[in-house]
Amino acid sequence: MHIVRTLSLATFVIASVACAAHAQEQAFYKGKTVRILVGTASGGDYDTQARLMSRHLPRHIPGQPPVIVENMTGAGGINMVNFLYRLAPKDGTSLGVVPNNFPAQQWAGGGGIQFDVVRFKWIGGLTKETSTMVAWAASGIRTLEDAMSREVVAGATSRGAITYSFPAMLNTLVGTRFKIVLGYTGGSEVNVAMERGEVAARLNSWSSWRATKPDWIKNGLINVLVQAGPRHPDLANVPSLEDMAKSEADGKIMDIALIGNKLGRPVAAPPETPDDRVSTLRDALRLLVEDPLFLVEAKKLNMELDPTFGEQMQREIEAVMKVSKDYLPRAREFLE
Repeated sequence: MHIVRTLSLATFVIASVACAAHAQEQAFYKGKTVRILVGTASGGDYDTQARLMSRHLPRHIPGQPPVIVENMTGAGGINMVNFLYRLAPKDGTSLGVVPNNFPAQQWAGGGGIQFDVVRFKWIGGLTKETSTMVAWAASGIRTLEDAMSREVVAGATSRGAITYSFPAMLNTLVGTRFKIVLGYTGGSEVNVAMERGEVAARLNSWSSWRATKPDWIKNGLINVLVQAGPRHPDLANVPSLEDMAKSEADGKIMDIALIGNKLGRPVAAPPETPDDRVSTLRDALRLLVEDPLFLVEAKKLNMELDPTFGEQMQREIEAVMKVSKDYLPRAREFLE
């Protein structure tokens, strides 16, 4: 009987502490607004996922604060991430969807970076990612070999953005001949440029194509030249970049450059965000991906959920930042 009473008391204490913490978080978030910053223009995959989260996340944050999305474009997302790191409120009301290639960019010493990815408080992401380099079918580019035999104009946002670094990596490690045109504000603008014939190719995730351009896939308007990251069942006949490494060093460089595939569309809070708020937001994401209303809308968007939670994301990013810089000279050709 004594043991039962002791266990009951311990359970009561734990429950009381949990209730008190929940009440504190509810008191903090009630009346506040949570902002999710996106470093690309509206309509792309980062923006789509952020807005989906914003519609359903409030139900899972104590106090049910409204969640709004703000687009802060410029420099391939670097401006937004610098702001999130240095200037955004560090109280649990600011989040950002960080371009998933930024850990690799920081490892390589990319220009314009005023943040340390290890110090962000990573909340998690909804999907992992299969990257795809595609060509507009009308361009006549059908395979990666075609892109090795002739110059192909590819659209991108800026140096440092994955839309630049991926085709540049293909040029360096595989021997393609992508001529990369910079200056587009986001994926939606590059899509329009493809339709107009201004560019012939671009990098995008397969999940984004499925969610934003299912008619392009259905009608054969794009040809997938290569995939990277988790192999997708839709792309059984498409070659995988990881299989093309010509040396152990090239394989290591690909691992670094493709860290974004493991991260998907990663959401982070600024450094110094209190640990209890970080835990609250991570818990909210876990609840979100099991929310029936959220799942219904995600299905309508053709979004394939494969979440990565904050703790794992933190470990993946820390591991990349510890990779030897011996590989840096070759990686600089496309990661800076």
